[in-house]
Amino acid sequence: MLTFYHAPQSRSSSVLVLLKELGIDTEVEIRKVDVPRQDGSGRRDPSNPHPEGKVPYLTNGEDHVRERGAIMLYLTDMFPAARLGPLPGQPKRGQYLGWLAWYQGVLEPVMVFNVCEIIHPALAATFRDYDTAVQRLDEVLRSQPYLLGDSFSAADLLIASPFIFFGEAMPKTPAIADWVARIQSRPAMLWARDFDA
Repeated sequence: MLTFYHAPQSRSSSVLVLLKELGIDTEVEIRKVDVPRQDGSGRRDPSNPHPEGKVPYLTNGEDHVRERGAIMLYLTDMFPAARLGPLPGQPKRGQYLGWLAWYQGVLEPVMVFNVCEIIHPALAATFRDYDTAVQRLDEVLRSQPYLLGDSFSAADLLIASPFIFFGEAMPKTPAIADWVARIQSRPAMLWARDFDA
């Protein structure tokens, strides 16, 4: 059985939304756990099996998955009927994998550097800078409604999550703002907000 370890208003919220989008929210055991927060609140929850006490964390019997991109890939491959991620051999599979990896390997690091005002030529050469990452998203979203074209995918949910979570603190272009608004208006997002409340 799938068990999902989740802390409300955290990185795991995007996976919570995905569970609803996949139509499996009632089939997965969702366990709310506490985590240490940036503001000093929270604590490491002994009931959370994540090796670092973080979320999200997904277990499936003896198997386990951590990191949002990996969890989203695991779930969209396991539940293909929802069509939220192309399967191996299907069109746009490579783009889907690329966006999931791009989020964790590029966007999230440059966002953290930007917020913390950390500037170094080696970081910019390795990860790019925030403006370049935003420009990459804008190039795609000016010509299509979602990252893979006309259809919403788990990649949209993952990559939009910091723009949703941090709101106006994350500078964005009009095309990105419209994309974020489309994602925020999805019924699964509203359900997840109520679940976390």
